[in-house]
Amino acid sequence: MPITRAKSIDSLYQECKDFDLVLVPDAPMASALNQRLDKPHFGPFAITPRRLAARRREQAEDRLAFLELIQTTDLAWKEAAYAVGNLLQCWEYQATADAILEYERFATDATHTAVDCVAEMDTTSRRLTEYSVDDGTSVAVVGIKQFTALERSVLPSEYETIDPFTDEPFDHSPFRILDSPAAIVDVVLDTVTQENADDVGVVLDGASQYSSLIESALEAADIPYYGGPGFNDDTHHRAFLQLLRSVHAGQDTRVGDVRPLLTQLGMSINIEHDEKRLYDLDRPEVDWLLEFREEVSDDTFAGAIEAYEAVTDSALDALRDELETLGILNDVVSEVAVDRLEFYLQSYEVPIDRENEGVLLADAKSAAHVDRPVVFYLGLDEGWTHSSPRRPWVDQDQEFERNIRQFQLMLQSGVDQYYLVQNTAGGTPVTPCLYFEELFDEEFEHFSELDSIHHSRTFRPTQDGFEKESLDITPEEVAALSQSSLNTYVNSPRDHFFSRLVDNPDKDYFREGNLFHDFAEFYVAHPDVIEDEALDEIATVILDEVDPFLRNVDREVRHTKYRIGLQTIVEFLDTNPPRGDELLATSGGWGQNFFAAYYDHPIDASHTERWFENTDLGLKGKIDLVHDPTHLLDYKSGTKKSAYSIVKHSALDPPSDKPNFQALLYLAHQRTEQPNEELRFAFFHFLETIDDVVTGEGSLDDCLTTVTYYPLTYEEYIARPAVFTELQEEAANDCNKTFSKTEYEVYRVVFDAYEFPSTRDSDELIDSEFGQCLTERMKAEVGNYKYVTKGCKQALRHLLRIRNQNYFSDDVDAFEQFIRERLDELNARRAGEERFPVQGLGGDPNYRYVNNRDCILEGETR
Repeated sequence: MPITRAKSIDSLYQECKDFDLVLVPDAPMASALNQRLDKPHFGPFAITPRRLAARRREQAEDRLAFLELIQTTDLAWKEAAYAVGNLLQCWEYQATADAILEYERFATDATHTAVDCVAEMDTTSRRLTEYSVDDGTSVAVVGIKQFTALERSVLPSEYETIDPFTDEPFDHSPFRILDSPAAIVDVVLDTVTQENADDVGVVLDGASQYSSLIESALEAADIPYYGGPGFNDDTHHRAFLQLLRSVHAGQDTRVGDVRPLLTQLGMSINIEHDEKRLYDLDRPEVDWLLEFREEVSDDTFAGAIEAYEAVTDSALDALRDELETLGILNDVVSEVAVDRLEFYLQSYEVPIDRENEGVLLADAKSAAHVDRPVVFYLGLDEGWTHSSPRRPWVDQDQEFERNIRQFQLMLQSGVDQYYLVQNTAGGTPVTPCLYFEELFDEEFEHFSELDSIHHSRTFRPTQDGFEKESLDITPEEVAALSQSSLNTYVNSPRDHFFSRLVDNPDKDYFREGNLFHDFAEFYVAHPDVIEDEALDEIATVILDEVDPFLRNVDREVRHTKYRIGLQTIVEFLDTNPPRGDELLATSGGWGQNFFAAYYDHPIDASHTERWFENTDLGLKGKIDLVHDPTHLLDYKSGTKKSAYSIVKHSALDPPSDKPNFQALLYLAHQRTEQPNEELRFAFFHFLETIDDVVTGEGSLDDCLTTVTYYPLTYEEYIARPAVFTELQEEAANDCNKTFSKTEYEVYRVVFDAYEFPSTRDSDELIDSEFGQCLTERMKAEVGNYKYVTKGCKQALRHLLRIRNQNYFSDDVDAFEQFIRERLDELNARRAGEERFPVQGLGGDPNYRYVNNRDCILEGETR
């Protein structure tokens, strides 16, 4: 069915103005009708049944009933809340207080207690039950289908009904699709001013992000509004509750867990400490919080409020009054007491006094009418759909009909309606409110499939007359890339961009890795200082440095891990000491060494922590160990990778989904220092054999992965006699057998006749012209035997393994060109010629390796 056109307030008034009493389902509609009275009227004219029976503003009777139960009965707080919620809901739908006792599943002792207590209270529900309109009163009921059974119970025997809808369809405004919630809020701010604020209404899901965004935007623009944040949304109330939670959070609480609280308390602390335990953080910024955690566990809520007020220079009078109402102001701040307070604040909205002026913010699930000329609807997504009570006393069909009629009325509030929506959010399609499925005849999944208009984001001028000033600044060009920066950029240029702007917290594995590197550097320079018994002491020192990141239960395991890692490094360097005096890099060491300061021994080693910046190639980096002029080594604390994996993830076209160019980058620089030399780059995973060392079976060879650079092209390399000899002696059996029966010249002639294909796939190589020619030549020389065909396949796979586990001059040449292209691209983006895209060269980024995930919307490409 289409959206049914609602009657205007003026039209409704004309239909009901001659009645003595007009009952309506919605307080804003009643207010709008009353404002149109054109003659004096004795007593109420348009009014809701609840307001009529209570003769007062409606009160949150669920909260009042809960307070009465916890003060006069022995029911636990959650038990009382559950009983009250079911009781009042059943009363609303069945019109009597004890109707719930007819449902066996709900007729518990707690429910009986609640019925006995609440039925005697002076609640709006009780007044509705006891009230009825005099039969002599002429009564009009607007939208009777939206009335509950309890509301209908006040009606006289005779009354007139007025349908708020016509028989015509409503030609709704188009859905205006914007890119983000911020863009939607900008549209509202483009329209509303301090002068016209009283003419504007905003309908939104109060639990959505739109609520906080629009409130912040209106406050920043100094535009009045009402209907927004309540008691529980007060920043001091929320911070105080978080402060109480932190008291009982345990000693493993991280700084990041309480960062919002620290900010509210004015205790700013660098983000690098987020992963550290609060208790172990020796920083003056958190001293007050640590002292409060120690002292308040024996204090009362009243004392805690006083302490909070003193440090924040605030007044929490409303919170103090509410705690007194709850009867817990003078209770000790125990964990149980804090849990109960948190439950209460999550379950009930504490009433507050509001200024009824400015922009009206209306909750989409509460309002049926917004009496403002201009109404903005923000989101209109599935969050606008009511969750109907799943209880036996609720007729689901009637409830759905009531909700969808309310939804249709709300959509037509005001003279001008603006439906502001998103088609996608975070790369995920936004699901329109489910009521649209019933209201529109056509099938659809997205707003863009309906009558819609796409809008680019608008930019509002700054407040207070300030205009944006164009800055003529030439960005500094990037001359060289490090391996970590290159890896990030290739995975996602947008992530690389944010890494230049956003600080990230320090991690335990960063700290561990740095300390192991410092130890290895120190041991190369001063092996005589470190004795076997000193390794236990050093492991303890590392543990103490990393301790702020650890749980207490982790200490013993970590100490063992550190001890074995240190021992493995010592064994490797004792067995394989650095050789040669010729340096790869001319720059000195990098930063300060922890153990040099600890032992008071300066480091002047020519082989360790060598920094290079090769602007000719556009590369820079830090080499852990120059083992000899043609052999570099990098210490790794992570899981060992194979040579095949290292080469695979340094692919250029297309890049791997786990790009890692460290070995290739360092070898590219090294070959400028040692041209025409065979070079090696080794990864030493000093924790790889930790399990084997514990059982006495560890081997240094199991810790090493080495990739080799050969100073000739791949095709030149595999065409050499040495590789032919490998096929005769070191390959698989059938390959050895086949090639042992022929000569190198036969092998070589294939290279002269055909170009070796660029593929890295063995099946493609076997099926290529080169692969077919090699097989035919071997058959001609050795014989047409099955083992010859199989042996040739084994030979081709052996050749491909050489390619996939090593680097050659053409690989490094391609990488150098790749770097030049990336630097040109990066500097163009830094100059503002285009945005930094989310997608890298390989398409969508691998989000496991994105460092600034919360700054990037998944699915965004621009």
